[in-house]
Amino acid sequence: MKPSQFFDLVHFEHRILFDESAPVWEALKKIGLLVELLGNIEGTVEQGAILVNPEEISIGKGTIVEPGAYIKGPCIIGEDCEIRHGAYIRGNVITGNGCVIGHATEVKNAIFLNGAKAGHFTYVGDSILGNRVNLGAGTKCANLRFDGKNVPIIEGEKRVDSGLRKFGAIFGDDVQTGCNSVTNPGTIMGIGSALGPCATASGVIPKSYVVKGPESVIIAPK
Repeated sequence: MKPSQFFDLVHFEHRILFDESAPVWEALKKIGLLVELLGNIEGTVEQGAILVNPEEISIGKGTIVEPGAYIKGPCIIGEDCEIRHGAYIRGNVITGNGCVIGHATEVKNAIFLNGAKAGHFTYVGDSILGNRVNLGAGTKCANLRFDGKNVPIIEGEKRVDSGLRKFGAIFGDDVQTGCNSVTNPGTIMGIGSALGPCATASGVIPKSYVVKGPESVIIAPK
């Protein structure tokens, strides 16, 4: 479960978040530590956008924050991103370059690597999106168990305590999800895997596998 099994970090500016000697989800605990990078707004914040605690927000060159978007610091948005009308960024969010956080999308305590997109009506909490990940409209990343206990990582018969009470999903590079799909807490999707429309994923999905619903059947790659 090393970061290199899920992401190419060569071009990600904040790769310091990831420790190759620790499980990939440990990066979620470090998001709030990059405070020295905050307070530099170089992108375009259009009239009608709301920035709360702007001294705790950094926005890169070429990024556009549209009217009606809401961003609460601490938050780091990379270059050439789109923060669209109705986006709700609740804090402790770090994105790379070329990312999209779209209309009615709520994000908190999350990492977007370069080119990751959550364009429409999605919830991304306590989660990591790899390079070029695309979440279909209505994708929801559940991040809390009903009983409030720590979220386990489940792979076959193996069960590992993540140490996190709130833990959504980890999407490896080039993962795609279909419209109205759901990931249960602690879901980990390998590079190039996919979650079909209206399907639900749980546990560890191997590289290049596809989960199709509504029965959530896992299909091996050809």
